[in-house]
Amino acid sequence: MIARLYLEDLHLGQTFTTGSVTVTTEAIKAFARDYDPQPFHLDEEAARDSLFGGLAASGWHTAALSMRLLVDGLPFAGGLIGVGGETTWPRPTRPGDTLTVHIEVLAITPSKSRPDRGMVRTRNETRNQHGEPVQISNLGIVAWSRPAA
Repeated sequence: MIARLYLEDLHLGQTFTTGSVTVTTEAIKAFARDYDPQPFHLDEEAARDSLFGGLAASGWHTAALSMRLLVDGLPFAGGLIGVGGETTWPRPTRPGDTLTVHIEVLAITPSKSRPDRGMVRTRNETRNQHGEPVQISNLGIVAWSRPAA
């Protein structure tokens, strides 16, 4: 079992790397059918004539895969509770891409009114197998303080 991370375990500049997941054509199409049914996510021929020039995963599919990798690889005590942020998709996720999330701690702010928690700001880059970012997120995450013994 992975040790749980508390606010006190974190420091500025600290980095984490998650496990990986490989994206399949079938998964791209299944997600698109359910949540983002646009031709460039569903049909290779239509995708070739799109801005993407080929089948591309929905950005929300990439975000969902990234979230799963984060939950599995960044074991914050109390879970990963986001409080907002900004996400960009600099390039598409393609069939066969293997994604890994690289996390850097940018800021740690203990709460002044609630000593049992603080706020951690992270930069998360979801990269493909070539090290190219397919998603970049700057997020605020609640981090709990270690309980008194």
